[in-house]
Amino acid sequence: MMESFAYIGFWGHAAVGFFFSALSVWSFHQYGERNTQQTVIIGALALTAGWGVATIMAGPGGFAAESMETARNLGWLCFLYVLLKSGGAEKQPRTIVMIYAVLLAVLLIQPALDYAEHYFESLAGLNGAALAAEQSAQLFRMLFAIGAVVLVHNLYTGSAPEARWGVSLPMAALAAMWMYDLNLYTISYMTGERPVELVATRGLMVALMAPVFALGSRRNSAWRIKLSRSVTFQSVSLLAIGAYLLGMILLATALEFLGGTYVRLAQITLVFAMSIGAMMFLPSGKFRAWLNVIIAKNFFQHRYDYRSEWMRFADTIGFPSTDAAPFHERVIKSLADIFESPSGLLLTRDEENRLVLQARWNWPTADVPTFAGISQTIPFFECSGHIAVMDDIRNGTDERCDQRAIPQWLYDETRAWAIVPLVHFGRLEGIAVLARPPIKRQLDWEDLDMLRVVGRQLASYLAESTSQQALAESRQFEQFNRRFAFVMHDIKNLVSQLSILSRNAEKHASNPEWQADMVATLKGSVDKMNDLLVRLSQHSQSRQVTVEAIDIEKTIFAVTHSKRLIYPIVTDLSPGMMALADPSRIETILNHLVQNAIEATDDGSPVRISASRQDNEIAIRVSDNGCGMSETFIANQLFKPFESTKDGGFGIGAYEARALAQSLGGQLRVESRQGKGTRMTLLLPAAPAETKADREPDEDDKKMNEAA
Repeated sequence: MMESFAYIGFWGHAAVGFFFSALSVWSFHQYGERNTQQTVIIGALALTAGWGVATIMAGPGGFAAESMETARNLGWLCFLYVLLKSGGAEKQPRTIVMIYAVLLAVLLIQPALDYAEHYFESLAGLNGAALAAEQSAQLFRMLFAIGAVVLVHNLYTGSAPEARWGVSLPMAALAAMWMYDLNLYTISYMTGERPVELVATRGLMVALMAPVFALGSRRNSAWRIKLSRSVTFQSVSLLAIGAYLLGMILLATALEFLGGTYVRLAQITLVFAMSIGAMMFLPSGKFRAWLNVIIAKNFFQHRYDYRSEWMRFADTIGFPSTDAAPFHERVIKSLADIFESPSGLLLTRDEENRLVLQARWNWPTADVPTFAGISQTIPFFECSGHIAVMDDIRNGTDERCDQRAIPQWLYDETRAWAIVPLVHFGRLEGIAVLARPPIKRQLDWEDLDMLRVVGRQLASYLAESTSQQALAESRQFEQFNRRFAFVMHDIKNLVSQLSILSRNAEKHASNPEWQADMVATLKGSVDKMNDLLVRLSQHSQSRQVTVEAIDIEKTIFAVTHSKRLIYPIVTDLSPGMMALADPSRIETILNHLVQNAIEATDDGSPVRISASRQDNEIAIRVSDNGCGMSETFIANQLFKPFESTKDGGFGIGAYEARALAQSLGGQLRVESRQGKGTRMTLLLPAAPAETKADREPDEDDKKMNEAA
C-alpha cells in the first residue's frame, strides 16, 4: 500500500513539474509584450513547476520541497496582489493591504521554521525542539492557507461583474489548492503525523489545475478588480473565524507545552470558555455596532456602501409587506437603520403650522408634548436645514444651531441624539429625531451628507403623502358636492313645476277638475321630495338596479300626468310595449328630458313624446320645437356635469339621464338644430314578451326630417 502511494506521489508531482513548466513557457511566448500581471503569473507558474520537481528529488517532507512550496505560495500571493492593484482604485483600504503584509511575513518566517525543524532533528536529544518547530511551521501554513482563501474570495467576489468570467477559473484553482493545503496541515497538526493519502494525491490535484490556468489565460489576459464593501465584510468574517480557530489551537498547544497533571482539563476548560465567550459577544448588538465602526474606519475609504443602503432604504419605504408598519413609522425606520439608531420620532406640521408628534418607532417612553415645537423651531430648521446633534447643543459646542429653536423636552430626553430636518423645496415637512446608537460616535462630513440626502428624499415622500391625503379629502368633498348638486337639480325641477302650477291657479282656480288635478300634482310633488330624501345617496354610491319588464305606456303616462297641468304635452304611444328597466330610473330620466324640453320652448308649442320598437330595443323620443343646440355644445358640454346655458341651471339633467340610461344597458341619443328644436331618444332593451312589429315612423320623425 505504501509503495502504491509513493508511486502516485512520484508521478503526480512529476506531472506538476512537466505541465506547469510547459504552461509557463507557453505563456512566456504567447504574451509578447507583457504587463505586470502576465509577468507575475509566468513566475508563479514556474515556481509551481519547481515545487513539483523539488518534491520528487527531496521527498514531500524535505527541506527543498518545503522551501519551494513557500516560494510557490509567494508567487501566487504576488499574483493576487497585482490583480488587486490593477483594479483601478487610487488607494486600497489599509487593512486589506495589511492582510497581504501579514501573509508575506508568514511566508518569510516559514523557511526559518523549516530549517530549525530539520536542524534539530539532526541533533541527538532535541526531539522536543524539533517537534515544536514542526508544529509551529504547520500552524503558520494553516494561517497562510486561511488568509489566502480569504483573499481569493475577496478578489473574485469584489471584481466587476463583466471581469469575473475571465478570473473565475484561476481563482477557483487557487482556492482549491489552498483549501487542500489547509486540510492537509490541520490533520497533520491534530494527529501528529502527515496523512499519507493526502500527501500522495497532492501532486495529482495540483497537476489538474494546469489546464484550468491555461483556459483562464485564453479567456482574458487583462483582469479588472474592484473592492466591494459587502464582499469585504464577508471576507473579514472568514478571516475572523480563521483567527479564532488558530488562537484556540495556539493556546491549547501552549498549555500542552506547559504540561502538568491537569493539562487536558485546562485545554477542555479553555475551549469551553472561548466558545461561551463567542456565543455571548457575537450576538450582542453593541458588539456588532462596535465591530462595524472599527471595520468601517480601517477597511474602507467610505463609511457607507451607498448602493446597499439605498436599496434597503427603497425596500423599507416603497415595498412594504402586508404586515408592515404604517408609512410614517417606516419613514423613521428607514433613516434610523442607516445610522444604527435603535428608535426615533417623527414630528410633522398640523393644519395650523405647529409641530406635532406624527409617529414614534421603538420609543414608547419619549415624553413629547402636544405641540412639540416652539415659535423658532420651524423657521430655523426650514431656513437653515441644519442637522443638530443634541450632545453638541447641550455642551454648547454647536455654534450654528440657534438654541432658542430647540424645545425643552429634547434637552430633557437623554436618549435624543440627532435632529434631522426634512425640507422639501424650501418647506419644512417634518423633523426626525433619532435616538442615540449603541456605540457613541461623532457625525462626520459623510454622515451629514448621508443625512441630508436621505432627509430630502423622505421630505419628498412626506410631501407626496400630504398631497395624496389632501386629494383624497378633496375627492370626498367633490362626491358630496356632486350628490348635493343632483339633489338641488331635482328640487329645482319640483320648484319650477310648482311655480307654473301656482301661476295657472289664478286662471283655473274655479275649475273643479283642475282643482282635483292640482291636489294630485301637489301630492305627487311631496311624494317625490320624500323619495328624494330616501334616495339621497344613490348618486354617490352604487345602488342595486332592479331590472324588470315594465309597460312603457304606463310609465310615460305617470310622468306626463302632472306635467300636463303646467305645459301642453302630446303623446303617441302604442299599447303593449314592454322594456327591461328599473321603473324609478326610467321615470327620473323622462322627468329630466321632459323638463328640459319645456324649459327650451318659449312659444307654447307642445312637447311631443312617442315610443316605438326598433329591432330588440324600445325607442322613447322626447321632441320639442325650442331653441335647439349646436353640434359643438352637444359634443363638448351637453353631457358634462355642471355645464349649463340656462340661467340658474346646474347642468346635471342630461348628465344624470345618460348615466342612468347606461346603467340600464340603454343609450341616450341627441338630435338637434339651432332654432329648429331638439329630439332626445332613449333606447332600452325590449322585454322578450314584446312581439309587436315595428311601426311606421310617427309624425315627430317626419317633422324632424323635414326640419333637417
